[in-house]
Amino acid sequence: MAKAIHSMIRVLDEEKSRSFYKSAFGLDVADRLDFDTFTLIYLRNEETPFELELTINKGRTEPYNLGDGYGHLAVSVDDLDAIHARLKGLDYKVRDIVEFKREETMIARFFFVEDPDGYKIEVLERQGRFV
Repeated sequence: MAKAIHSMIRVLDEEKSRSFYKSAFGLDVADRLDFDTFTLIYLRNEETPFELELTINKGRTEPYNLGDGYGHLAVSVDDLDAIHARLKGLDYKVRDIVEFKREETMIARFFFVEDPDGYKIEVLERQGRFV
């Protein structure tokens, strides 16, 4: 069997990205590998061993084109309303909370927030399959 261990995104500004993921989701640097032309930074927290890998290509000055193929990263939280209010208070690009239902059954409550490079992160309330 395969075990998911990390997902990688390319970011322009290391400090902005590290700060965003730390303040938004409590992700800390688990490892940092510096090479001549790029740096890899692995972020995680105590909730899960799954990591987010930030790749910083040295000398890059233009924002990355995310294209129309990238979807989103997803995280789950206990108190969706509290984190939504906190992230809005930090002036991040936060969308409204959505209640996704089938008939009268709640499937998911969530919202999206964007990181400094425009990557979308879906923040889901822990319930059902999103625990």
